[in-house]
Amino acid sequence: MTDTGVEIDVPFAVHDRAVFVPAAETLVLADVHLGKAAASSVDAPIDDGADVCDRLADLLVATEPSTVVVAGDLLDSFSRLPRGVERDLERLIDVVNAAEAELVVTPGNHDTMLEAAFDGETALEYELADGETVVCHGHERPETTAERYVVGHDHPALSIEGSKRPCVLYGPDAYEGADVLVLPAFTRLAAGATVNRMAGREFQTPLVRNADEFYPAVRDDSSGETLWFPPLGELRKLL
Repeated sequence: MTDTGVEIDVPFAVHDRAVFVPAAETLVLADVHLGKAAASSVDAPIDDGADVCDRLADLLVATEPSTVVVAGDLLDSFSRLPRGVERDLERLIDVVNAAEAELVVTPGNHDTMLEAAFDGETALEYELADGETVVCHGHERPETTAERYVVGHDHPALSIEGSKRPCVLYGPDAYEGADVLVLPAFTRLAAGATVNRMAGREFQTPLVRNADEFYPAVRDDSSGETLWFPPLGELRKLL
């Protein structure tokens, strides 16, 4: 990918389908969906549990966080736990523990069986140590007032020159004066919702009202850099 020419000053760093908030020493990821492969009738091309744990381990080495927060949908379960979920969850917990970090989960709409599999810390809305950022899944309006919300739920992706790439979406002052950061799905089994021409009403999260003002960012794996694009309202005219 080429240089987009967009520079933006943000208090977080974009990594592989996740963000690191230095002021809070916190790594945030969303929509892990453990069990998605087992629950699907289609053969998965990857072992989603092993893939998630391996990539998370790499992120923990790169960022050295004191806390790891999952912004909802850690699991992909409604009425029962899919085969292998408990094993994969145990591996994920071991990866976080090995990095001497604390794991916190903010339950999402796919986490109805979370209590049956996870006995760690949970919070519907989790305030980071920076005192400015609140993490939640984003499927409901948050009750906690914050300067910044980090959510998942919509699995945003950007189509660039015919290639679909997971992206983060950043909206300054987008929700009642607060910044909003929407994360892509951490699992690589989620196709993602192509946001290029999506309007606010097409997003599932109520925190995205005017999609035109959200800046997309894509992690360039080849260079290890984050590429910021113009806000969607302007980008639609260019793509």
